[in-house]
Amino acid sequence: MSGDRKVVLVTRRTRLEELIARHHTLGQARFYVEHLGADFGDYLKESAAYAQGLQLTVEALQAWGRYQVVDRGYLPNFVFAPEDIVVALGQDGLVANTMKYLDGQPLIGLNPEPSRWDGVLLPFRPQDLAAVLPEVAAGRRPAKAVTMAQVKLTDGQSMRAVNDLFIGPRSHTSALYEIEIGGRCEAQSSSGVIVSTGLGSTAWMKSVVAGAASIVQRLQPGQPLVYEAQAWDAEQLTFAVREPFQSKASQTDLTFGPVTREQPLRLRSKMPDNGVIFSDGIELDFLRFTAGVEATVTVAQAKGLLAV
Repeated sequence: MSGDRKVVLVTRRTRLEELIARHHTLGQARFYVEHLGADFGDYLKESAAYAQGLQLTVEALQAWGRYQVVDRGYLPNFVFAPEDIVVALGQDGLVANTMKYLDGQPLIGLNPEPSRWDGVLLPFRPQDLAAVLPEVAAGRRPAKAVTMAQVKLTDGQSMRAVNDLFIGPRSHTSALYEIEIGGRCEAQSSSGVIVSTGLGSTAWMKSVVAGAASIVQRLQPGQPLVYEAQAWDAEQLTFAVREPFQSKASQTDLTFGPVTREQPLRLRSKMPDNGVIFSDGIELDFLRFTAGVEATVTVAQAKGLLAV
């Protein structure tokens, strides 16, 4: 088997590798974990399963032909070719972290340990890759479209999200900003704003709604709230303001609703220093959102394409 199209394999460090990088040796990592009363054997088991999955994946790619391995940490600066096929070996989050850097390239998610990871975005095992890869290359493998969010700043910065965007303070302080949507505008103080895609509506956004609904039920018992997640390819986003604070200088009317291309969400920062925007839970890869900067959030033109 061989292929003319290059395959880019995206990998991630295991928890054990992260520990060794922090504590320098396996022995010191073991001492640290066991000193806290945790099971170090679980770290070893997870790392061994990932190593085995990686070996199977690389063997399939060697038989295929052209391929390249990229660690997740290099994704923000990596340039994918339009004809590339992308493979992500890891957790669901790795698929989301990879997809937001793509422009329509097909993505294959591999689950290295189904007994550990749910794998909503990981429909295949490493041993499936040899059969799936030529089908994807030939366009015979079905794919699921995934709507992404996009934020653009007035200073030229931009970012996409597969699950959600967070706009707010870097630390546990109040975010100060003006929010505008549908011709309405108000000043707000909150712990940040989340903008969720259809895929993300089953994740962070779901927990935000569940928490708010639970509080309301305790304060005013009544009919329970029914929350319905959106389809992965829904052509709209949903925004929610976390812990909005009402005062003489801040309002709480614009706290939840849809975002579309025709009705984008705009926020103007009033934070002198610690305002940030990050996507899909990756806090280290962020945009600075400081005083005077305006962010426009809408549905991205590009869609993710996940092989299923």
